[in-house]
Amino acid sequence: MYCNDICTSTVASVYLQYQLTMYLLRRRIYLSLYLLLISSFCYAQFNVKDSIRQFSMIKAHGGFYLPGGDMADRFGNNFIIGAAFSYKSSKNWVFNFDAGFITGNNIREQNILQNLVNGQGQVVGIDGSYATIVLSERGFNFNFGLGKVFPIIGPNPNSGLLISSGLGLIQHKIRIFDETGTVSALKGNYKKGYDRLTNGLCINPFIGYVNFSNNRLLNFSFGLDCLLGFTQSRRSFNYDLRMVDQKNRQDVLIGLKTSWIIPLYKKTPLKYYFR
Repeated sequence: MYCNDICTSTVASVYLQYQLTMYLLRRRIYLSLYLLLISSFCYAQFNVKDSIRQFSMIKAHGGFYLPGGDMADRFGNNFIIGAAFSYKSSKNWVFNFDAGFITGNNIREQNILQNLVNGQGQVVGIDGSYATIVLSERGFNFNFGLGKVFPIIGPNPNSGLLISSGLGLIQHKIRIFDETGTVSALKGNYKKGYDRLTNGLCINPFIGYVNFSNNRLLNFSFGLDCLLGFTQSRRSFNYDLRMVDQKNRQDVLIGLKTSWIIPLYKKTPLKYYFR
């Protein structure tokens, strides 16, 4: 009888400990699910309209540009397409790395092949037939920049007037494409004597508008963009001029630039206090 009482008491104690353990475990699971739900809800409610936020962003941009300075003597209108990575601080400062590809088909310096042209104004290939030579503009630019957003207009304090300036490199040349592939003077290193490869330091001021929508779907910028290049020829000899080009150039591009922006918002940290 005494042994049965002891066994019954032991089983009851074990059962009570089991029930208490399961209760604490369920409570911890429910609390974890609750915190996860609250955390997800708070993240979903994050909105740039609340305050000035800091975040990174990826941009894809394009623009139509008019040449100026020495560049206007060589090229006509062109396009620049590219991408950028930026970071906006909680003080609306914008740090930016930008890269662009320059392309155009309007070549004003048409006489670069003058010593290859015959009396009929044609370039003759090694097979005796007329060659088809296509000239176009190719180049690139990249820069590191710093800017500031002034929230005088826009749906929230992260949007508004954007003023920035960058420092980097610009390079351009005349792309010479021999469609027939029969002109030996335009093969390999010989082509470099005609392509006018030029590069140098570049200043990149920009003024425009940047928009970060409250629903995060419509994020863009547009404005007046300018490239001011201080460049020189990088070819040792120009075959058509029979001389070295040592001129200091000032190449200018002015255009309208539009960017589509993908903000990389971070999750807002939450603090919980337990007793």
